[in-house]
Amino acid sequence: MSRPVISVRRVSADEERSFTELWMSSRVEAGVSPEVVARAASEGRISTALHREDVRAYVAMSDGQPVGFAVAATSPFSSLTDAPCVTIDQLYVAPDSRKHGVARQLMSAVTLYADSRGCEQIGCNVPAQHRDANRFFARLGFSSQMVRRVTSVSALRRRLGQDEPRHHSIEALLHRRRSLRARATATATAESRLAG
Repeated sequence: MSRPVISVRRVSADEERSFTELWMSSRVEAGVSPEVVARAASEGRISTALHREDVRAYVAMSDGQPVGFAVAATSPFSSLTDAPCVTIDQLYVAPDSRKHGVARQLMSAVTLYADSRGCEQIGCNVPAQHRDANRFFARLGFSSQMVRRVTSVSALRRRLGQDEPRHHSIEALLHRRRSLRARATATATAESRLAG
């Protein structure tokens, strides 16, 4: 049985909608609530990210259908150096298209992008619990260099003992009001985009 023909191209305005749908599928598969995923897409966050100068997104197509994507960003390798590095933020292949070389084709596009930006290194963000993804990157020569741990600001504040009664202060009240106004504006904007 022959492998399907895969083509990879940079996400353009024409592919933005199909890219967003595939991205939504990837997030739901990763365990994110469909409501949260839909809200992120409707608020225009994906479109905004795709238009940033430091972000490059590629979509893999097979028989005219999107089957995978890669999102990479250029930034310094470290905040203390100027050496640029491309970081693969997301790499996803639809379940039915796995084991057909789609991820390798996407990685080829990212490699060409890194070359064009003068980057000598490519990094990737891979969840520790995703063994298949970790094996894939290891087979391509990626080595584990660091562990990235993440927490919320409020959780860290609690752990550091900085949970003073600031929620009663006038600044916290104003911050809450601004947040509510911003959310209401974003919701109204998203609803008007969907309606129009």
